Amino acid sequence: MNDKYYLNEALKEARKAFNKGEVPVGAVVVLNNKILSRGYNLREKKKDITKHAELIAIKKASKIIKDWRLEKCVLYVTLLPCPMCASAIVQSRIEKIVVGTSTLDISNKDIVYKIFEGNNTSPKVQVIDGVQEVECRELLRIFFERKRKK
Repeated sequence: MNDKYYLNEALKEARKAFNKGEVPVGAVVVLNNKILSRGYNLREKKKDITKHAELIAIKKASKIIKDWRLEKCVLYVTLLPCPMCASAIVQSRIEKIVVGTSTLDISNKDIVYKIFEGNNTSPKVQVIDGVQEVECRELLRIFFERKRKK
């Protein structure tokens, strides 16, 4: 299995969000080449700001391994996380994140990358960006294009 395979699995989750009218972001948490958990955005359906794909997948993975520390895990997500999710990723000790596409908002990207750099109290998170970028970006483009038409 490789990054492209797991990002495709995250894209499957993003499509679930798309079909429910949610911003199409999907995530999977992988440990030892095995998918532990999956998540997709449910913010609108649940009326809960914390129901981002990354947080849902992290929470499920923590429950499965019975620990909040996901030190050997890799997170695959279709869109660069927001600062809230980036902080949760750092706090959960995820060592690596593989991102489908980055936001076009450069200030958000700068903030998120700063969070992933770590500091004296938090570890650095390795970021690989642009895996399956065309597919991830296209799904978002179609979603927002349809939303604007409504």
